Amino acid sequence: MNFLKRIIESPNHPHGKIFTLVVQGLIIISLITFSIETLPGLSPRTRDWLNYVEYFIVAFFSVEYLLRVFVASPRHKYIFSFFGLVDLAAILPFYLGTAIDLRTLRTFRLLRLFRIFKLTRYSIAVRRFHRAMIIAREEVVLFLCAAGIVLYLAAVGIYYFENETQPKVFASVFHSLWWAVSTLTTVGYGDVYPVTLGGKIFTFFVLLIGLGIVSVPAGLVASALSKAREMEENTQLTQDTSPS
Repeated sequence: MNFLKRIIESPNHPHGKIFTLVVQGLIIISLITFSIETLPGLSPRTRDWLNYVEYFIVAFFSVEYLLRVFVASPRHKYIFSFFGLVDLAAILPFYLGTAIDLRTLRTFRLLRLFRIFKLTRYSIAVRRFHRAMIIAREEVVLFLCAAGIVLYLAAVGIYYFENETQPKVFASVFHSLWWAVSTLTTVGYGDVYPVTLGGKIFTFFVLLIGLGIVSVPAGLVASALSKAREMEENTQLTQDTSPS
């Protein structure tokens, strides 16, 4: 039991490292086969081989999920955890697809893409990013609220400047929100744009604000990632210097 637990839950264990590499390889193979299935004109033989690969991967992930439930302590904590739900979502679409009318099978097969989230279990960088998001969550929420307010004000402003000249394009504040999103994010698709002098001047100031909106979250995430890395290094240093 303990040996099996170390293999499944300890990537640093020699056998656990092999198990981790196998799981990562199967996830990548699954994503590749999913992409190949979208190619037009595949022969029936090729589709059969892709199905055989899918059966093997689902069988492996199903056994992996059951083993993780078996070694987990307490088990309900793993089952309802983020990774437990991701592991379940990686295999559940297959069983749902076989139990439901075949015409809906294609929809459920798209949910196989949940397997890509299984890679986050083995990524130090992703775990560090998750910790960084926890550190900066208050600042991120505050930024999103401020960005939402600015987005709404931009939509209202361009509506009053352009509605009379372009009543179909800027028919309401809701119609103007698309322009506000593309302008504040500095994307500027060019499908909706102001033609009045006031609208152009207003757009200039919105673009300046948009540059700040794009740069602020990058700074927040960079700072939080730096703190997360520092916390990891301190934790590792404490473990290395602690008496065995």
